[in-house]
Amino acid sequence: MDTTTSVKEDKSKRLDRAVIVKAGLEIAARPQNNAVSVRALGTELGVDPTAIYRHFTSKDDLMRALLDELQSAALNRVSMSSSWRERLRDLAWATLEIGIEYPAVALESTVLSTNGPAEMESIEFILAALSEAGLEGTALVHHYALFSSYVLSEVAGFARGRSVSGGATDETDGWFDGPLLVDPSKHVHIAAVASELRELRDGDIFKLGIELILDSVARTASHETNQP
Repeated sequence: MDTTTSVKEDKSKRLDRAVIVKAGLEIAARPQNNAVSVRALGTELGVDPTAIYRHFTSKDDLMRALLDELQSAALNRVSMSSSWRERLRDLAWATLEIGIEYPAVALESTVLSTNGPAEMESIEFILAALSEAGLEGTALVHHYALFSSYVLSEVAGFARGRSVSGGATDETDGWFDGPLLVDPSKHVHIAAVASELRELRDGDIFKLGIELILDSVARTASHETNQP
């Protein structure tokens, strides 16, 4: 009797979406792991990889479930009692932190829409905060799109960097790895601000981008309020 097969079959009977998602997140959190494969999931769970497809219609379906779980975790880190600006700022930073923790999943954030419950809650959360700020109609939708696309693209970039660098989470990463050796006569503007460019840090730029978007929200809402 093949006991290995029996054990795998027994485990596959206990599989459900929650168990698979949990295993997928564990794989995604491992250093230098930039993908969650069905084969790796099969090994992790001790089952034939094809068993995964009894619960997910495709690899994208699986990744959508993993992404939705990350969005839920990010929302759970945000205080719902703070101001609209603080809520959006906290959501952006929580999304970044979660993305850094699970880079293999966060890499997919700019190419997949989950259509899951957490994504719907996230959209509602952002729209509610922007509405509270005073936006409506087209301005509301445009700023929602700007905020979401900026956060997700930045998170994907951070995730890519972490997956390549072995999972380092130092938020003070510089934009440039070494000194800016330029000819001042050819690159006048670079030379003029070389020291400032060397001081650029990914985390600081992420925060600055969020603040600029939130400033735009406030200005646009004030302009709409003052319209005759």
